[in-house]
Amino acid sequence: MRRLSKKSSKLTSTVPLDSGLLLLRLGLGLPMLVHHGLPYLTHYEQEAVRFLPLFGLDARTTLALTIVAEVGAAFLIVVGLFTRLASLVMAFTMAVAFVMVHGASFQGEQSGELAFVYLVGASALGIMGSGRFSWDQHHSN
Repeated sequence: MRRLSKKSSKLTSTVPLDSGLLLLRLGLGLPMLVHHGLPYLTHYEQEAVRFLPLFGLDARTTLALTIVAEVGAAFLIVVGLFTRLASLVMAFTMAVAFVMVHGASFQGEQSGELAFVYLVGASALGIMGSGRFSWDQHHSN
C-alpha cells in the first residue's frame, strides 16, 4: 500500500471542504445575481419608484447600493474574488432587507425567509472564505 505524503494528504483532505465552499458560492451568488440583482439593474427606473428610502438615503440611492451588492458582490462571490469582503457586503444588504423591508418575519406575504437564508450563507462565506477553487486562492499562491 502506497503512503501519501503529508502535502498530498492535506491536499486531498480539503477537497470536500473546498467543493462545498464552491457549491455555497455558486448557490448564493448565481441566484442573487440572476434573479435579484440583474432585474433591479435592467429595470432601474421602474424599481426606483417603488424602492424604500432607508437610513436617510432616497430610494434611487438605496436601489443603487442594493444593485452594487446584488450584482457586484454576487459576481465576486461566484468567481471567488475578494470573497470575504463581497460576502460582508451581501450579508449587510440581506440583514437590512430582512429587518427593514421584511420586518424580520418568517411568515406571511412579506416573509423575509429568503433574505435570511442569503444572510446566513453570506455570513458563512465571510467566515470561511472562498476555498481553493476560487480566484482568491489562485492569485494568492
